[in-house]
Amino acid sequence: MLREDNSIDLYDDVSNPLDGIEEILAGNDWTYQRMNEDELSVHVSGKYGHYQMIFVWQDQYSAIQFCCMPDLSVPENKLDEAASIVNKINSNLWLGHFDIRAYDDLAGQSAHIPCFRHASLFRGLHETSGADHMADLIDIALAECERYYVTFDLLSKTAMQDNKDVDLAMMDVIGRS
Repeated sequence: MLREDNSIDLYDDVSNPLDGIEEILAGNDWTYQRMNEDELSVHVSGKYGHYQMIFVWQDQYSAIQFCCMPDLSVPENKLDEAASIVNKINSNLWLGHFDIRAYDDLAGQSAHIPCFRHASLFRGLHETSGADHMADLIDIALAECERYYVTFDLLSKTAMQDNKDVDLAMMDVIGRS
């Protein structure tokens, strides 16, 4: 639905849900940083590694883009292999997807970081009605990052001779020894 000035009028009833996400993060005793009105970042520890989650609110579309990045980096010479592995991983995901993000750190060094991403529309919601949705998304993102942490860790540190190591790392297991 467009207004006369061609701007979108569908999402005018939504408040910024980052306020509700702050409550979720505080409820988990996670220290977060609100970079500005539309961006929020938090660092979380999991079973295998540490993760940075970033929430970006896009008011024009009433949507949140959510990213969860493990503390791993893929070497430049493994980006083709990483693309193939990410494709396999994504074919098993029901919600969200992984990609490899290029970042430059403060020293000007380039890093290629696996990133779980998902965007959600909040049309018709207000800041508290999306809280359960975002809590579920945080849980799903952490579970998927933990599920594939070993795969990305293997990719980041080891010279693999074949895909058997990756296939084994990507296998779902029942229980732990």
